[in-house]
Amino acid sequence: MYLQKKLQKLLKPLVQPFFAVLIGIITGAVAIAIVGEPILDTYIVMWNGAFGNFYFLTSTLARATPILLVGLGVALAFRAGVFNLGGEGQMVLGAVSAALAALYFPGPPAVKLVAALIAGMLAGGLWALLAGWMESRFKVQLLISTLLMNYVAILFASYLVAEPFQDRSGSAALAQTPMIEQGAWLPKLFTGMSVHMGFVIAVFCALLLVIILRFTTSGYEVKMLGLNPFFAEYGGVNKVKVLLLSMFFSGALAGLAGTVEVLGTQYRYVDGFLTAPGFAWTGLMAALLANSNPLGTAVAAILLAALQTGAMGMERNTEVPLEVASVIQAVLILFVSAKFTINWWKLRKKEGDVSGTV
Repeated sequence: MYLQKKLQKLLKPLVQPFFAVLIGIITGAVAIAIVGEPILDTYIVMWNGAFGNFYFLTSTLARATPILLVGLGVALAFRAGVFNLGGEGQMVLGAVSAALAALYFPGPPAVKLVAALIAGMLAGGLWALLAGWMESRFKVQLLISTLLMNYVAILFASYLVAEPFQDRSGSAALAQTPMIEQGAWLPKLFTGMSVHMGFVIAVFCALLLVIILRFTTSGYEVKMLGLNPFFAEYGGVNKVKVLLLSMFFSGALAGLAGTVEVLGTQYRYVDGFLTAPGFAWTGLMAALLANSNPLGTAVAAILLAALQTGAMGMERNTEVPLEVASVIQAVLILFVSAKFTINWWKLRKKEGDVSGTV
């Protein structure tokens, strides 16, 4: 009985992502039927495009890596009751900082690699901390500040790689930094495959976050602040301290997402290579689908990455357009929105009932 309860508790956070994806798949089936393609065959092609062989599996895991890290950062912030919508800007600043550290920090390649990882996390963390400080000092709402700071970070990174740190060695003059030396790259997990050590780092961060939230005093303070800030403050929790620390580590995880992409995939910072795929917003969706549970976020990140890589294979091998995956993702967003609306309505109703009985 004890083992059964523990297993149910472990699997509970995984139910919601699977249920949401199931609804999306049903909606996608309707879209595929409208196009006129066989539904089952199309989904088999999509599955094969994501998990059909070891190469496609590793491609899916590689795409899931930045999604997972950004999702963990968002989940941490949400657990603390704060809204960090600046994952994209924090990821970009982390990426460009890591690239510059790997290029210009003195020392052997191994030292450059460590310096790049630290620089990327610090850049993302400090950028998020700035938004948290403005919230605590000037009451600038995080929902607004983090969203608008994305544009500042992205445009600043674009300027850095288009002007002072642009790679001018080639004839194309693209907006990118020079190539990082090979010794400072994150190693691939398997020869000839795209998944790299960043995926292991992401999984380690997910497990570490579970341990912190479940077994440490800091994790307890984060959860209490998110569940009931007034009770947490009454119980002695330093609201400002937890807010600032949560924002810093949330941004650090987003910065790490950009860092591992630079060190493990591109080996330089290329303008737009992080924003075009929408890693940050997919990570936000993963955290929301999993109700900010780290393990659930990991599962949701892999499922969403599989949806994207599988859709590419589907478009190559069938007449179904890539936009079907966008339709499925839109349904997932509606699912999350509906869930929040229902919870908000229940809370309002409960508050109304309580006020009516006083």
